[in-house]
This record gives sequence, C-alpha cells and structure tokens, in this order.
Amino acid sequence: MSTIPGRRIIMVAFLIFLLLPIYWLVNMSFKTNTEIVTTMTLWPHQPTLENYKRIFTDESWYSGYINSLTYVLINTVISIAVALPAAYAFSRYRFLGDKHLFFWLLSNRMAPAAVFALPFFNLYSAINLFDTPWAVALAHCIFNVPLAVWILEGFVSGVPREIDETAFLDGYSFPRFFLTIYIPLIKAGVGVAAFFCFMFSWVELLMARTLTSVNAKPIVAVMTRTVSASGMDWGVLAAAGVLTIVPGAIVIWFVRNYIAKGFAMGRV
Repeated sequence: MSTIPGRRIIMVAFLIFLLLPIYWLVNMSFKTNTEIVTTMTLWPHQPTLENYKRIFTDESWYSGYINSLTYVLINTVISIAVALPAAYAFSRYRFLGDKHLFFWLLSNRMAPAAVFALPFFNLYSAINLFDTPWAVALAHCIFNVPLAVWILEGFVSGVPREIDETAFLDGYSFPRFFLTIYIPLIKAGVGVAAFFCFMFSWVELLMARTLTSVNAKPIVAVMTRTVSASGMDWGVLAAAGVLTIVPGAIVIWFVRNYIAKGFAMGRV
C-alpha cells in the first residue's frame, strides 16, 4: 500500500496545532500574574498552586462549577427522557405531518440563542424561575431535545421492527418493552445524545448569563468577570479554564466508542 509522503510530519504538526492552546492554558495556570504579563516562557519559572487554591476556596468560583453541573445534568436527563419516546414515535409510526413536525423540531437548532433569550427571561421572571438552575436547564431543552431526537431516531431505525412485534407477542407491555429491550438496544445512541446535550449546556454562555444573576451563576459567567483591583487575573482565569475542560474530557472518555458508532451511522 502506498503511503502519503511526510504523513507523520503532517500528523505531528496537526497534533501540535490542537494541543498547543491547551498546553499554554495549563502553563499559564501555574504562573503568577506578574510572570504571565512580563515574560513569555514555555514553562513556569516559579510554579504556584495559588490559582487553583483560590478556585477551590473562593465560593464565587467553586459555586459556579456546582451551578453549571447542576443545570447541565438536569438538562441532559430531561432531554434524553423526552427524546427517547419521541424518537421511537418518529421511527415507528407514520402520521399526517410527521416529516414537517420533525423538520420544525430541527429548525429550532438553526436559530441563535439570542432569539430566545428575551422571551425566556420575561417568562421565567414572571413565574419565579429566574436565577435558578431549572431556568437554564429548561431553556437549553429547546436546543438539545431536537438534536437528541434526531440522533436517537437514526439508532431506533437501525433496530428491526420484528423485535418490537416479537416482544408484544410475548406479552410485554409497552413500558416494560421500552425499558428492558428498546433502551438497551440503542444504548450507544443514548450515550451519543447525552454527550452532545451535556457539551452544549456546558459551553453555552448567552442563555446561562441572561437567565442567572447571583444564586445560579454558572462558571462560564464567572470566568468573564475576573477583573480585580490590580487588573485582569490571568492566572486564576487560566486555572478555571483547565478545570472547565475536565468534565468534558471525562464525558468524552466514557462515550468515545458510542460516538464512533454514531459517526458510522451518519448521525453525528
């Protein structure tokens, strides 16, 4: 088999291009502000853990991570719970307007978050949901549920209808079939959908900032307000960035095989 000349060089250059920003972020997180703004070094000359210490001891920082994880997990659970039966219905049944309804669901993904920010702000303020994790979690559903339905519908369509018919002939009720046969068969799709729901909610900024103020402020909002009396707190901001990458990396590690299957099915 012929090989591409210099493919190793190309691969190494590509990896460096991808990993350099992450390495530089980690490098900055162990530096003092003085070293960051006065010198450009490949590694810290005076390594410090003060930036991480501040994040783990300052409530305004660690509460941001707690708030973010709270609404992200709520949103992921709601999105998957709603998308599973919807995906089954779109895959197994045909009804008037089903294609149009499916397209309408996906069209919500085409609109920027700014379109929905003001209506959600007004609505949640009126019903006392403003500045709660539920406000952000429910708002993100308008983006995550259509995506989860689209991903899961592809996995459900890959399951033969004969399995449904056999289960019902064997006396399975629909809830029992749904929980014991249907979901285990498409667990790869559930993993893929949960991953994308998690990542969207984790990195989304506009809705999270608009619908929170003090009590439920997420980490993405806290990171945009790091100006102290002496100026921008670069070291703490870098440490917060490193810690923000960790949850996504953990999720990717657990669902990496499911994501590969999703790519193979053309649903990712």
